[in-house]
Amino acid sequence: MNENELLGDAQTFILECYQELGKSPAEAAHRIAQIKGEIQSTGGYQHTFEELSQGAKMAWRNSNRCIGRLFWDSLHVFDARDHHTEEEVYKALCDHLAFATNEGRIQPTITIFHPIENDCTQVRIWNHQLLRYAGYEKEKGVIGDPASVAFTQVCEELGWQGAGTPYDLLPLVIQIKNQPPKWFDVPRGLALEVPIHHPEYPAITDLRIQWYAVPIISDMKLVIGGITYPAAPFNGWYMGTEIGARNLADTERYNLLPQVASCIGLPTQINSTLWKDRALVELNIAVLHSFKEAGVSIVDHHTAAQQFAHFEKKEQKSKRSVTGDWSWLIPPLSPATTAIWHTAYPNDEQTPNYFYQRPPYS
Repeated sequence: MNENELLGDAQTFILECYQELGKSPAEAAHRIAQIKGEIQSTGGYQHTFEELSQGAKMAWRNSNRCIGRLFWDSLHVFDARDHHTEEEVYKALCDHLAFATNEGRIQPTITIFHPIENDCTQVRIWNHQLLRYAGYEKEKGVIGDPASVAFTQVCEELGWQGAGTPYDLLPLVIQIKNQPPKWFDVPRGLALEVPIHHPEYPAITDLRIQWYAVPIISDMKLVIGGITYPAAPFNGWYMGTEIGARNLADTERYNLLPQVASCIGLPTQINSTLWKDRALVELNIAVLHSFKEAGVSIVDHHTAAQQFAHFEKKEQKSKRSVTGDWSWLIPPLSPATTAIWHTAYPNDEQTPNYFYQRPPYS
């Protein structure tokens, strides 16, 4: 990006950001002049904490695939731009995890590390999520999460060794600039995990299913006003179907529907019995029941859809258009029972926003 493009992106962001913060046009003009001078002298500019915080919140609001955007303004923002060693980054990630978990009362949180500078990435987190289970490829299939097989192999090549169970938490892998990455174990007790059981089918407990409480996405980049932050892990709380209808149910993930069907006595030989649908509902009931019994924040997909409708109304009142990726907004369980199913959204890309990055180990 050249200096003129960067200044244009910065100006667009500052005008919108300052208006939302209730600042005057004169304040915005003064700040844009400051940024222009900084870009001309250094080739870039730095956000104030107020700009960084508001930009991260706006990025959540602009996330087309997120159904939970009603709470965008409640995001807790931690500024870690002065963290320059693997150990400093690791401590910040542990602090994020502890704060976000909050003994189960999940708090939407983001920790933002140093931006790209002179085309050089200063900090990169290799994990897809700060918490995720390993996947071990064996002759008879995968033990653990098949989605983690490639990254698990990377961690093993770096020297990490898991216990080989279906629910081994992967280490945190941190890279500073172009140095070799370092791995750190998640401290024992810091990651809250929820055993999954069903209120009516005790046999499901015997499957020894569990899942971690906080989904902290850590491999996306945050872009605010032309500045790219390649390490900016963020979280909300789970919608139940993310666990019960995807992570635990997808055939390319834990693929537990046949086992759940067996636990509740469903024949699985004929598709027309809808055994998959019935098992899927009971697995999702088990997830919601277990999280609520453990005192961990979670939302069912019907409530989440109602919250999204409320978000739409608030955005319309604020005279902002609502964009969305319909294929992601509809829940993977009973989507036709939600208003989202019957609504079309422009899938326009707005900034600030979070964007996918190529894995550094690919």
